[in-house]
Amino acid sequence: MLAVFAALVPVFLLIVLGYGLRRSLIKDGSHWTAIEQLVYYVLFPALLIDTLARAPLGDVPVAGVGGALLLSVLAMSALCLLLLPWLASMLAVDGPAFTSVFQGSTRWQTFVALSVAGSLFGEIGIALASVAMVAMIPLLNVFSVAVLAHYAAPQRLAWSRIVLAILRNPLIWACLIGLALNLTGLRMPKPAHEFADALGRCSLALGLLVVGAGLHLEGVLRPRPAALIAVTLKLAVMPLIALTLGWAFGLTGTHLAVVACCASVPSASNGYVLARQMGGDAPLLAQILTLQTAFAVLTMPVFIALAG
Repeated sequence: MLAVFAALVPVFLLIVLGYGLRRSLIKDGSHWTAIEQLVYYVLFPALLIDTLARAPLGDVPVAGVGGALLLSVLAMSALCLLLLPWLASMLAVDGPAFTSVFQGSTRWQTFVALSVAGSLFGEIGIALASVAMVAMIPLLNVFSVAVLAHYAAPQRLAWSRIVLAILRNPLIWACLIGLALNLTGLRMPKPAHEFADALGRCSLALGLLVVGAGLHLEGVLRPRPAALIAVTLKLAVMPLIALTLGWAFGLTGTHLAVVACCASVPSASNGYVLARQMGGDAPLLAQILTLQTAFAVLTMPVFIALAG
């Protein structure tokens, strides 16, 4: 567990540094938006394509890892919907607030998951986390948009727009391209590999700085009860569900630890943008994301060590 904690410390130091830079050296939010777009559309896809193209996927239980995380997303989504009547009656959670609880409990922070998996398990960790992305990202996007459209948005979005948003996700396309290269046995030319490798090496650090820049400490010392519910569901219940499913699929060692890593990371910061665009309770989600990031440095080592 100490080894896991030591591997996590640099990850969270980068997040803290991003928070500090946003409030001291790089105060203009448009600069961070540009960095995020660079990471999201160029650097991250290059990392995923290069890693997946060369990963020994034939030696790992891809279906078990992807299946455990996919089913854990379905289970947590169902649990959130079952809790809605209780949240509404006991905590006065309205529709927009529920969408933030839902997003905060189900989505996952890709930058953190890939960084931790890479730090602990090298390229095979990144490859397995990328497989998890293929399994989880399309489903999570559909669920998040559908919940926002039903409970918060003033106008319901057409399903064609939801499908189009998913098809525009560069991370999904990068994973599919990398998997296609891997499964067909095609080798990337050396200049292309070196080019993608150079881009990918800086992607994780910049991605974590962006996560830190997006944190909001306002209200964290006096969190709303709904925020604490979302923190508990994401950082404790979700990993337990994923670990149980992983054990049921026969996963052990590194493979199960990657499942624990992906399930126990904080929620995705881009959910905040989605909440603002579709009428969700964005301040509540910002509080959830900040609390989860702070507590994850303590909870993630527990579940990853338990898996290992």
